[in-house]
Amino acid sequence: MPFALDETTHIFTDTQSGGRQDVVADDPTDENSIEAIGEHLAEEAAKFRIGDFSDPEAIHGSAMPGLAALKSGFDQIDVELFETATGAAITSAIHLWFEAQTSDHGSHAEHNS
Repeated sequence: MPFALDETTHIFTDTQSGGRQDVVADDPTDENSIEAIGEHLAEEAAKFRIGDFSDPEAIHGSAMPGLAALKSGFDQIDVELFETATGAAITSAIHLWFEAQTSDHGSHAEHNS
């Protein structure tokens, strides 16, 4: 990732249609992290829209829960990108994916059901 995990937090929030992943700079004045988060999530959202989940697969492994469903159903998933004051957010995905992401990111992640 193009930003330091120990200076950011990934927040995974379940929604009725899937979920929202926010990545925020722990220091709201850290402009470098905020910019890097926005660029990274914009790239990931563009890849997700065409069914490319190679980055999370490289980090979390091909057996990551929810990954196969995302790959096979990517064309039915509406991926949206949002800029926030301290980072960015992507909406979509499925709940198993969020649970696995939260587990793998450890202390740098939160999961809100």
